[in-house]
Amino acid sequence: MNVAELGATLRSRRKALNLTQRETADLADISTRVLSDLENGRETVRLDIVNAVATALGMSLSLQVQGP
Repeated sequence: MNVAELGATLRSRRKALNLTQRETADLADISTRVLSDLENGRETVRLDIVNAVATALGMSLSLQVQGP
């Protein structure tokens, strides 16, 4: 999954839960700007931030490392 797909998945889940970006950002203890950038695939964010957003949305995060 690339950054754009991750962002779209998080946005879809947020909307399914009827949460605003502000509400989700507050739950994840991040700014709405960071959440917006993440949802729109504009910026690569730290793993702890992605995990905080996923947790706020009732999702779990799984990491898969691939070689070349």
